[in-house]
Amino acid sequence: MNEILVAGVDTSTQSCKVRVTEARTGRLVRFGKAPHPTGTSVDPMAWWKAFQEASAQAGGLDDVSALSVGGQQHGMVLLDRQGRVIRDALLWNDTRSAPDADDLIIRLAKSETGGPNKDPDPDLAMQGKQAWVRAVGSSPVASLTITKVAWVSRMEPDKAKAIAAICLPHDWLSWVIAGHGPAADPGAEPGLEDLFTDRSDASGTGYYDPAADSYRRDLLAMALPAGMAERVILPKVLGPHQVGAKADPHIAGRDVPGGCILAPGGGDNAMTALGLAMQVGDVSISLGTSGVAAAVSPVPAYDMSASVTGFADATGHWLPLACTINASRILDAGLAALGTDYDGLAKLAEKSSPGAEGITLIPYFDGERTPNRPDAHARLEGLTLANTTRTNLARAFVEGLLCSQRDCLELLKRLGTTVSKILLVGGGAKSPAVRAYAPGILGMDVQLPRPDEYVAIGAARQAAWTLTGEEEPPAWPVDIETTLTGAPCEQVYQQYLRWRG
Repeated sequence: MNEILVAGVDTSTQSCKVRVTEARTGRLVRFGKAPHPTGTSVDPMAWWKAFQEASAQAGGLDDVSALSVGGQQHGMVLLDRQGRVIRDALLWNDTRSAPDADDLIIRLAKSETGGPNKDPDPDLAMQGKQAWVRAVGSSPVASLTITKVAWVSRMEPDKAKAIAAICLPHDWLSWVIAGHGPAADPGAEPGLEDLFTDRSDASGTGYYDPAADSYRRDLLAMALPAGMAERVILPKVLGPHQVGAKADPHIAGRDVPGGCILAPGGGDNAMTALGLAMQVGDVSISLGTSGVAAAVSPVPAYDMSASVTGFADATGHWLPLACTINASRILDAGLAALGTDYDGLAKLAEKSSPGAEGITLIPYFDGERTPNRPDAHARLEGLTLANTTRTNLARAFVEGLLCSQRDCLELLKRLGTTVSKILLVGGGAKSPAVRAYAPGILGMDVQLPRPDEYVAIGAARQAAWTLTGEEEPPAWPVDIETTLTGAPCEQVYQQYLRWRG
């Protein structure tokens, strides 16, 4: 039987990965990876160059029949009328727009109470957050795209006036692979109307309602100069396995009859869920640059506390999730502070005891999104002369990471999520210490899928699904490496709650 090859692309915060995959079985055929620059503001051209490098490492894409791009969510890419990038993209973890998030919340609250001359509800901010949740499923925080657009309008008005289109990292890279932007022939039309996206990534913008499957330009108008929201081009939102475009033949599919088709792509969290073949009742906890607890839901989620974002998934369902800015880098900070490696951190932590003899790390190194504390910093609590040891500090770093994810899990449960299975993935899941203490702190057994690139797998699975056009995605196996078990350590989380406040 001849192989049918598809490619899944993961354009993440840190790197671009290209996974060439056999479409019927999900078997890995080739793989390539290239780094992205560090920082929270990045020239999108770096993503294009990394994609080209990763594709070359993967042996090229000439024989690929379909391709899908999964990407970091929320990043703001602004294009002018010629399709040129106006300024560096602001990424999801750039918190400079936190004041703009607060302003958007208050402005919507005032509009719903009849304007600033009417006495508002005493808790105006909460009223505004709930109004946003009702409108789009999520309340603005610094991560969401709409706040970044508002920041540009406030701080860089000349650049704001030049905006002809707004898109996200995965939208932009898919568009370039289709032959636009930097991949276009000289003199070609800009092709801004050819931008496309999917429900999962669009639902992280703050101006798309996934339940109604429509953009809320009235909300976007709050973030743009007057009169711009109605004419700015936004990517067309495709269905879960709808063809978005044909790849530029110079980039992919030259040896494939008819050329390589481009699937809708999606946000990294939705692609992870698709790569893990998650079903209703499954919760994934992903420990990468960010920490994400996500649950597949058959209905939209509306969290009136504004802690859980009501995103869509990549299959037509919903993916309520709670996200922390700080995740695996918490462990990296512990390694640097203690002068050890991951195995060494685990050995040190093992010599301590649950609760690190009273030490708790509140791990908000880069501010935090869940809870929404963009200006917070990490802190160690409960230090005494007696307990300040390397072993206790090591244990506190691991427990701080896991307790922050337990916070996210509890938020999902509060919305009525039934948690029948927890899947632990991401680079942080490779840590021996994380594996040792996760079941106790999370309060149940944890399944550990074999370490792999699940965003890229999900993107490849979507590409195969788009290629077949069938009702359901192909049934690819998920290799569970082991099931982690351990005695409950509820006291660790309760100690964390006391200090977190």
